Amino acid sequence: MARLSYSSVTSLDGYVADKEGNFDWAAPDEEVHAFVNELERPIGTYLYGRRMHEVMRYWETAPTEGVPPCVGDFAAIWRAADKVVFSRTLDEVTTERTRLERAFDSQALRAAKASSPHDFSVGGPDLAAQAIAAGLVDEYHLFVTPIVVGGGTSSLPSGLTWELELVNEHRFAHGVVYLHYRSKA
Repeated sequence: MARLSYSSVTSLDGYVADKEGNFDWAAPDEEVHAFVNELERPIGTYLYGRRMHEVMRYWETAPTEGVPPCVGDFAAIWRAADKVVFSRTLDEVTTERTRLERAFDSQALRAAKASSPHDFSVGGPDLAAQAIAAGLVDEYHLFVTPIVVGGGTSSLPSGLTWELELVNEHRFAHGVVYLHYRSKA
């Protein structure tokens, strides 16, 4: 059975973007980027909401020459995976290996996880909140950045309670801390 993971770069106070929607403070350095690449390698399908897809589609045409190896590596990983974009407002998706779904269907995702040989990743806090609420997220990969932004878009949904087990942790040279949790349920 495939796993569904949620990965997020978050501020120390739990936000993926500040009050103005900025997340430039979350850009990974080469050490973190290479680590993320290893986490992403087993992903066969990325699940995105519209906004996350708009951010991530950069990787469709991102340069791979003259960039750090971790950047070119991530572009290759991303391009090789399937993508599903959940949006009621997009007319079409223009990236390769991408399909558009109008609504998040937890039962369809549960069935896909049961039959897929490859893992899934849900990107973006809004879509992740739906998957978390449905009990579908198996693992959480949080990269806590040493910054406090004072408000914005929360990395995790409010109003829900769920138990997690700490599986791994790693501290990077520039202060980012990686926390890997697994759902207990």
